[in-house]
Amino acid sequence: MNKEIKILHIDSNHPLLWEQLQQAGFINHEDFTSSKEEIEAKIQDYHGIVIRSRFKIDKTFLDKASNLQFIARVGAGLESIDCEYALSKNIQLIAAPEGNRNAVAEHTLGMILSLFNNLNVADNEIKSGHWNRERNRGHELDGKTVGIIGYGNMGKSFAKKLRGFDVEVLCYDIQENVGDENARQVSLEELQQKSYVLSLHIPWTPETNKMVNTNFINAFAKPFWIINTSRGKNIVTADLVEAMKSGKILGAGLDVLEYEKLSFETLFQDTNTPEAFQYLLNAKNTILTPHIAGWTFESHERLAQVIADKIKEKYCLV
Repeated sequence: MNKEIKILHIDSNHPLLWEQLQQAGFINHEDFTSSKEEIEAKIQDYHGIVIRSRFKIDKTFLDKASNLQFIARVGAGLESIDCEYALSKNIQLIAAPEGNRNAVAEHTLGMILSLFNNLNVADNEIKSGHWNRERNRGHELDGKTVGIIGYGNMGKSFAKKLRGFDVEVLCYDIQENVGDENARQVSLEELQQKSYVLSLHIPWTPETNKMVNTNFINAFAKPFWIINTSRGKNIVTADLVEAMKSGKILGAGLDVLEYEKLSFETLFQDTNTPEAFQYLLNAKNTILTPHIAGWTFESHERLAQVIADKIKEKYCLV
């Protein structure tokens, strides 16, 4: 058995996570409502934390977590954690990118097909009493080149979904030799020269923050479509909108937005609607979803199972 490892759950998750940890002998506590400061006041009593994205696990928090052995994030990204400082204190970081990669891949493909075939626009028009066939003539994905930036769990899963299409799939990643039978790894320059569709599957880091800006967009050789199911702050929305107005970007599927709060549960940082976002709300060549690409019923369970398995594997002493 484990040595009385106490775990604080500060976000709700699928009940199987709690149940399986309890069955394995861990001591579970929950606190979904206290402020960060209130959690900090008692965090020294715990050996593990299970979070989604309620608040940032920063240096102040980690200094107070004197007995913490691990932080488990029920999701893929770790940007809400000061990872470097946590590791310096020998705190293990556990994430579950395997848990929602299929959901993200399906959502990405759904956005592309919906944009290409005007599905949302046509649906709204018919429900408003308009029957416009020519104006809703669509595009086919076959014969196109799809560029994927970020070829980890999410990028690879999306590339696998494209195997049923007659498309060329290119990938760019900061890691070497990650290409496989589903995507050919190329330089960023080659990807920008050839891609007709760009899909982002990258974390939010200092290197990717505001990566898609005017210079990045203008480096593409031809007009292209863009899908973002990664993190909103990887795109400068105002630059995206200017490119859509000029025709350099043909359309956008955005599951994440620059204006999201860290928790992902609320959209705006303030009460004002940014001008660029107002454009996206009115644009017919835009599909917006509320950070749900990895948020399926199946992934909800799968994410919890991956985290439960990783904690038990690491900390259950049989």
